[in-house]
Amino acid sequence: MMNIALIAHDSKKELMVQFCIAYCGILSRYNICATGTTGKLVSEATGLQIQRFMSGSQGGDQQLASSISCNEVDLLMFFRDPLTAKAHEPNDNNILRLCDVHNIPYATNIASAEALIHALERGDLDWREYMR
Repeated sequence: MMNIALIAHDSKKELMVQFCIAYCGILSRYNICATGTTGKLVSEATGLQIQRFMSGSQGGDQQLASSISCNEVDLLMFFRDPLTAKAHEPNDNNILRLCDVHNIPYATNIASAEALIHALERGDLDWREYMR
């Protein structure tokens, strides 16, 4: 089964929650992991079972990066706030770099997330299952 990771900057957490509510039926077919606060908010709003890492600023982003490096993540939804500087932004760039290194598709905004979720629904991303 595919593993989907969720992470959202503070100003994008509500958007992530709304996205997950809208696509809960699709997301429920997959294993979901998320950084702490994002995972808590999404789980409370949707009832989805989510493996929660620590809060991003407390090391959750590094836990997620480790999971990506170990091929434990197949798809990443990372709703970023491009207009506000983050203290741990180098970690954000590292996560995206690791996705590129390990050929993991990712979305950094609602438009690309919807494209990926519809690709999942159609079965277009199942090729990763055969690479394990």
